[in-house]
Amino acid sequence: MELSVLFFLAVLTGLLLLLFKGHPKAHGHLPPGPHPLPFLGNLLQMDRKGLIKSFLKFREKYGDLFTVYLGPRPVVMLRGPETIREALVDQAEAFSGRGPIAAVESVFQGYGLVFAKGERWKDLRRFSLATMRDFGMGKWSVKERIQEEAKFMVAELRKSQGGLMDPVLFFHSASANIVCSIVFGKRFDYKDPQFLRMLDLIYKTFMLVISFSSQVFELFSSILKHFPGTHREIYKNLQEINTFIDQSVKKHRETLDASSPRDFIDAFLIRMDKDKSDQNTEFHYKNLILTSLSLFFAGTETTSTTLRYGFLFLLKYPHITERIQKEIEQVIGSHRQPALEDRTKMPYTEAVICEIQRFADLLPIGVPHMVTKDTAFRGFILPKNTEVYTVLTTALHDSCHFEKPDTFNPDHFLDAKGSLKKSPAFIPFSMGKRICLGEGIARTELFLFFTTFLQNFSITSGS
Repeated sequence: MELSVLFFLAVLTGLLLLLFKGHPKAHGHLPPGPHPLPFLGNLLQMDRKGLIKSFLKFREKYGDLFTVYLGPRPVVMLRGPETIREALVDQAEAFSGRGPIAAVESVFQGYGLVFAKGERWKDLRRFSLATMRDFGMGKWSVKERIQEEAKFMVAELRKSQGGLMDPVLFFHSASANIVCSIVFGKRFDYKDPQFLRMLDLIYKTFMLVISFSSQVFELFSSILKHFPGTHREIYKNLQEINTFIDQSVKKHRETLDASSPRDFIDAFLIRMDKDKSDQNTEFHYKNLILTSLSLFFAGTETTSTTLRYGFLFLLKYPHITERIQKEIEQVIGSHRQPALEDRTKMPYTEAVICEIQRFADLLPIGVPHMVTKDTAFRGFILPKNTEVYTVLTTALHDSCHFEKPDTFNPDHFLDAKGSLKKSPAFIPFSMGKRICLGEGIARTELFLFFTTFLQNFSITSGS
């Protein structure tokens, strides 16, 4: 029996060597890294706890810039705030391409704002920035929408009448409704069954995308895509959300008034009509659906998860909660709702929110980049279309910028006088041309939701 197994493994290895005679040779000069095997790449050197653990381990030997082979393909890893900034800011255009995420590639296929590249991405980003600014991104109306949603959240929470409850669903619903008001032009009741279904799909999909099985799929997607796995469940979930968006688009089309757009979808439809004679336009149905999906998904899960982590930290550190509530009482009081203007007067609260984002570290590797041309970087040559991973966690936990990076401590963002201080290593939204489109609205949500909640409620565990 053992001989037959050994024989099978020997034959399989031989076939792999024939099929993949070494890893693909790039015509550039990539940074050094662990030596890859044919087809397997650096699989055998990977940590069983996942890709991020492996990347941190390789850093100890190869420094801030190294190459890892995810299966047969090379990926250049950037770690530390200085290295990441040098690439994404100092050579912003060269590093502005978008690398794929295998688990969602079958849905997006290079369309939509997040995964578009080249001129398609530039057109969609310009349009999205301008449109979201018109519908609340850069105006005070976004503050008013968030304040209104915070009132709805507080009203729902008050129904518990002081009893123990898990507020996670309310955080999820509130965050989603801000995006919905901009993209779909409406908010949903927290008990709306269709709305709850979409939130459930977003949460489950997010957990599947970051799962270990999706990380394995990232290494060998060209083969594993032909077999059952989490990638098929992700595809099914996202297609159901796309169906929901499609139904909304159809309703918008039926009631569209080109002279008075109500939301992002209306604005996109108007642009589609304007460009309908242009065969090369990027303003078509597929980009509308997948850009809406990108905004809906990203704008819901990241903010709600940050809120969830935040309140877990505050449960663990009640003295921090007490100090925030003291600042709320001093600056806002109990008779009016928190406003965005209060933020500059509440440095401790702002410092806590920054520390929550830093310590939660929701996207430790960020979204993959890709170089748009042959690029010289720190003495190496990255060939066009080389994938680049920015290991954001190495910036957020950089001991040169944060005194105790593995400890939750709001003082990381306060100077000796108690004023808020900025850190060049604080990049939870990444940086450069691909910086998160919703950074402004997310920061506003976090401040207004946290302060409104802590103004009205005390938090304690059920133990």
